[in-house]
Amino acid sequence: MTSKKPQVVIAGIGQTKVGELWDVSLRDLAVQAVMAARKDAGGLKPTAIYVGNTLAAAGSHQANLGALIAEYAGLIGAEGITVEAADASGAAALRMAYTAVLSGLVDVAIAVGVEKFTDVIGSQFDSLTAQMLDTDYEASAGLTPVSQAALLLQRYMYDNNVPREALAAFPLIAHANAVNNPNAMFRKAIKLETYLRAGMIADPINLFDVAPYADGAAAVLLTRADLLPPDMPNPLIEIVGASLIIDRLAIHDRKDPMAFTAASISAGNAMMQAGITLEEVDFFEYADITTLHAILSLEAIGAAPRGEGWRLGSNGCLALDGKLPVATLGGFKARGHPLGASGVYQVVEAVLQLRGQAGASQVKDAHIGMVQCLGGPASTAVTHVLKKVVNR
Repeated sequence: MTSKKPQVVIAGIGQTKVGELWDVSLRDLAVQAVMAARKDAGGLKPTAIYVGNTLAAAGSHQANLGALIAEYAGLIGAEGITVEAADASGAAALRMAYTAVLSGLVDVAIAVGVEKFTDVIGSQFDSLTAQMLDTDYEASAGLTPVSQAALLLQRYMYDNNVPREALAAFPLIAHANAVNNPNAMFRKAIKLETYLRAGMIADPINLFDVAPYADGAAAVLLTRADLLPPDMPNPLIEIVGASLIIDRLAIHDRKDPMAFTAASISAGNAMMQAGITLEEVDFFEYADITTLHAILSLEAIGAAPRGEGWRLGSNGCLALDGKLPVATLGGFKARGHPLGASGVYQVVEAVLQLRGQAGASQVKDAHIGMVQCLGGPASTAVTHVLKKVVNR
C-alpha cells in the first residue's frame, strides 16, 4: 500500500516593484519580499530559505546570500542556501523548497528570488550575462544571450517563412497585460507601429523583442496543507507538478538547435505528475526572455507544431480571454526581467490568478496554471503546475 502524496501548498507570496531601484540594496529587496510573503501567510515562519540569484557574487560582490538574507529577515538558525541556474535561478530555488517540504524534512520553506542589476555598470553587464553560455566556445567568441537568440531567430524565420510583423504580437500581448500590474516596469500598451519603429538590438531582435533587465525580489512560502489552520487569510494554491530538466549548454552540442528539448520534457513531466493535459491548463506563464524564447516555448509544450508557434500570437489564442493566456501580468518583457528573481515573480503572478486577485488582468475561472522558467537558451527548464485548492 502506498502512502498518499503530501499536499504542498503556497500559503504566502510577496514581491517588490520591478525596475531600476537604485536606492534599495540587494538585501533590503530580498527582505521586503520575504516579509511580505510571511505577512500574506498569516505570519508563518520558515525554517529553510532558498535564494535564487544570478549576478550577486560577481556584480554585487556578495555571495553566501542564504546566510545574509536569513539574518536580515529574522531567520537566524534556519537552513539557507543560494541557488544559481542562470535566468531560472528563482524557479530552481522554488523547486528545492518544494522538494524539501514534500520530503517531510522541512515543514515551512521559503523561496526568494532577488537581483540587483543596477549594481553592474556599463559593458561589464554583457560580460557577466555571457557567463550563462558556454564560456569556452560561445562567450569567448563574443556571443551574449541576446545575440545568440538573434541568430537562432534569424534561422527560425528563414526556415518557416515568418514575416517580420508576426513577431510583434508577443510583446504587444505582454505590454497590454502589464498595464494592470502595479509592480511592472512598463505599464503602457504599445501599437504595431511602435514595435516596427523600435531600434534594433541584434537583428532581427529589436528593443521590444527582448526583456529588459531589472532589479526586484519576489518570494513564495510553502508548507503542507495539513499543518495549516482552516482560517488562512488567502486561498491555498497547491503545487501539483514540478520538474527541472537540463539540456546541453552549448547550442552547437545539441542535436536540434531549434528545439527547446528540456522545456518539452520538463512540461511533460510536470503535467504528468499533475494528471492533466495541456487542454486543462487555464494559462501559461512562459519565459519570454526574447521573442524566440516565447515562440519555442509554445512549441515545446505542444501548444503548436514545430515551426508554427509564431502563428499563435496573432490568432487570439494567447490573449487573456483566449484558449491559452500567456504573460498575464506582463511577462518578462513588460514586467521586467530581474534574472534570478523572474522565476519566482512568475509563480507569484500565477498565484494571484488562481486566487482571483489579478484585477483587470484576471483570467476568468482560472483553476490550473502552468509556469515555466528557462535558463539561458533553455539549457535549464523548470516547470511548475499550480492548482487552486477547492476543498480542504
